[in-house]
Amino acid sequence: MAAKLKKGDKVVVLSGKDKGKQGEISSVNPSAGKAVIDGVNMAIRHTKQSQSDQGGRIPVAMPIQLSNLALVDSKGKATRVGFRDEEGKKVRYAKSTGETV
Repeated sequence: MAAKLKKGDKVVVLSGKDKGKQGEISSVNPSAGKAVIDGVNMAIRHTKQSQSDQGGRIPVAMPIQLSNLALVDSKGKATRVGFRDEEGKKVRYAKSTGETV
């Protein structure tokens, strides 16, 4: 199945504690159905001090379920993603505006 959301896409969170927040996808795990968005779903990780870093309480972005995310279109609103054939290539497009992504 083709990926509707990819690394680098600007998305909005649809549900959960960070509902309404926007960010860019930094990584996607298709097998788990999750993605990590910069600055969203932050958690405090307690890390031990090492030679390379100081350690302590470090905020880290945790993965979010892909079903709780929607692509942001050119107007800044959440939209669903569809696929269509343009000149022999399969491309993604925003269903609300019809623009290719």
